[in-house]
Amino acid sequence: MRRSTAVILNIANRLWKSAAAHAAHPAIVEGGAVTDYATLQRRAGGIAAALSAAGIRGYDRVGIFLDGGAEAVAAFFGVVAAGGIAVVINESLRPRQIEHILEVAGARALLTSEDLLARQPRRIETASRVLITREIADSGASYTPVSRTALDPAQIVFTSGSTGLPKGVTVTHGNLQTAAETVIEYLGVTQSDRIASILPFSFVYGMSQVLCAAGSGATLVVARSPLASQVVTELRAQRVTVLAAVPPLWQQLLNVPGFRDQPVPSLRIATNAGGHLPVPVVRALRRAQPHARLFLMYGLTEVLRSTFLPPEEVDRRPDSMGKAIPGAEVLVLREDLTPCAPDEVGELVHRGPTVTLGYWNDPEETARVFRPNPLRPEGAPDSERVVFSGDLVRQDADGWLYFVGRSQRMIKTLGYRVSPDEIATVVYASGEVAECIITSEPDEARGERIVAFVVLAGGGSLERLRLYVGVELPRPMQPARFEVRDALPRLPSGKHDVAALRGEQRQSAWT
Repeated sequence: MRRSTAVILNIANRLWKSAAAHAAHPAIVEGGAVTDYATLQRRAGGIAAALSAAGIRGYDRVGIFLDGGAEAVAAFFGVVAAGGIAVVINESLRPRQIEHILEVAGARALLTSEDLLARQPRRIETASRVLITREIADSGASYTPVSRTALDPAQIVFTSGSTGLPKGVTVTHGNLQTAAETVIEYLGVTQSDRIASILPFSFVYGMSQVLCAAGSGATLVVARSPLASQVVTELRAQRVTVLAAVPPLWQQLLNVPGFRDQPVPSLRIATNAGGHLPVPVVRALRRAQPHARLFLMYGLTEVLRSTFLPPEEVDRRPDSMGKAIPGAEVLVLREDLTPCAPDEVGELVHRGPTVTLGYWNDPEETARVFRPNPLRPEGAPDSERVVFSGDLVRQDADGWLYFVGRSQRMIKTLGYRVSPDEIATVVYASGEVAECIITSEPDEARGERIVAFVVLAGGGSLERLRLYVGVELPRPMQPARFEVRDALPRLPSGKHDVAALRGEQRQSAWT
């Protein structure tokens, strides 16, 4: 599958075109402030002009450290309009992490705000030139985005670090454009939609809402809050029609009576990505919001978006991750790189126009994950690279895919290889827990001992949970230990932080 190298005139043109078509239409709503498309485009143009005046040239990296909202969106489009490579940094990170990202990316400038800098526990030490966005965004400069091709880098996305140290993934203009166009098409997003933004822009899934809004002329409603009840209030007040969340956030929302027991009248589309949504949660979400079309999606930073399950199939196969997105192909391969038979577990391998360029300045890791297509069809270019996801899946005879687990996270216990995700599905099915993380710890007799960290649901019982798991799971899959917590650690993306729990376990083993 050959990726086009034709000039696509820069991903920033999505914003410029929407501003030209409906200048006065609300682009972003945050709190009581409304930014229309003309204003957003003018601010992005002002930032692009200021970056050019400051000596930022094509392909220079520019860090963006801003609270999620109109200012951050304008900064992103301003950087790529100027031909730079955007490095969006999560606003919850602290100086040491920010400095690391800027250094690894080789950022020449950092766009930020005085408010956010003032909230840091210490001064950020960086060789990057620090520019205060508000001082340069309203210059009123007229700016035309520079031309770029599909293969030109537009962004470096640092992975969430759920399985190790964050790595920078180099994303092209073509990757972003294809992913946005594809998602807009299969979701059916239009200018009349109001898309909730509850995920960080530094997260591929969070940036997807930005690009889908800008590409369709829809309104982005920034509804960030640590309180799920406040998010629900905003969904209703702002008449949100499209809502995207990761599994832990869906679970939090379902704990709010105003979401679980009262459908949001305006909500017509709900999407899940960033992790497997357990079947009990899928069914609870369908009961809570029966009029919303639920899309179960799968992706990873290295390919942005990979598969989705159409809403018409959700009730029939709620445990499926669907099929490949239009224009892409998904392979399920054995360790010897031959195709798996139906229902045989293998590694998911993705090919198509959303495959990114690889890891920034890390050729060794890039070569490990981005490899030649072992099933290269006749006529495909020798240079084509596919992404070996590290995820174990199976594909039934009709082509539907089912997530089994992360190959790196499989637990070896009592001579068996056990999927933490499969155990978690049963734990959730008990109805006794609101959240759970399944992990392991060393055990001389078993190899590894399965540990379940859980937050009990209202009225949930640990004793009933133990009894349920004892009945529903075979002995090798039963947690040897349950640990009840008031809350579970999260990454800035909203996903559960498995690595943090593993760190706690290692620390406790030494104390």
